[in-house]
Amino acid sequence: MRSTNAMAPGFSADYPAHLVASWPLGLLPHSITVRPIRPEDIDLETEFARKLSKETRYNRFLGGGVGLTPELLEKFTRIDFSRDMALIATATIEGAETVVGVARYARLADDVTCEFAITVADAWQGRGIGRKLLGMLVDSARGHGIRRIIGDVLATNTPVLRLARSQGFRIDWHPEGAELRRVVLELG
Repeated sequence: MRSTNAMAPGFSADYPAHLVASWPLGLLPHSITVRPIRPEDIDLETEFARKLSKETRYNRFLGGGVGLTPELLEKFTRIDFSRDMALIATATIEGAETVVGVARYARLADDVTCEFAITVADAWQGRGIGRKLLGMLVDSARGHGIRRIIGDVLATNTPVLRLARSQGFRIDWHPEGAELRRVVLELG
């Protein structure tokens, strides 16, 4: 795996290669590697998004209204690591790197709060990948001076609500309605 500490054009922080981690996935013949996403991952991210089930896409985007345009997918892979983070979990399947999960946070205007999102490919859900991604995302946020992590989750998305609760997040009613919950983790 190639990683670089050189400054990428348009970025204000070095690529955080120290966040690369790998582990075996139980009895399966695969290991998982988590690393910060890179601009050249756009094809992997596009394929990952294309293969998500309607339910997983609905849960990730809080409904069906978000179109995964080339511009949005490019935005998902071009991260200013001094402010935000995006982690990609991959497995090598039949010789090809395949995305099995993505987690990201974006710092909000107050500069001490970030909003996170997490998605695990349908076939890989329930294997601890989401827990690992979220844990690494929380550690990164803490290391970057973020004091609060929030996420908006559909009230019917019980797997993500369970995951958030297991990681210490508080689950609140959402100000925009009963169909959403806001999960909050205070880091400071």
